Amino acid sequence: QVQLAESGGGLVQPGGSLRLSCAASGITFSIYAMAWFRQGPGKQRELVARITSGGSTNYVDSVKGRFTISRDNAKNTVYLQMNSLKHEDTAVYYCQAGYLRRDYWGQGTQVTVSS
Repeated sequence: QVQLAESGGGLVQPGGSLRLSCAASGITFSIYAMAWFRQGPGKQRELVARITSGGSTNYVDSVKGRFTISRDNAKNTVYLQMNSLKHEDTAVYYCQAGYLRRDYWGQGTQVTVSS
């Protein structure tokens, strides 16, 4: 069975940092593009960051310079390092794996930025 297991979410103060992890099983991880999406309260789901099988990355403008996506193929894991967090980063964050026309999704992990 394909599983994407997310961890690392939680409550953090503005200006703080969190690192999200997503461990994949049941797929040939190295050939999949991996991405992080988020959905805040009353907002549409948006693509936050994406990394291809070759290591190319892209980010939504609002997180450029603050967030970094990376992958460790030996551990079948993708990460999202989040620094200088703001209130508007509060959302449920979802991990996605994509190859050809097949997509898989994690269950989501809550990130709350609050003082």
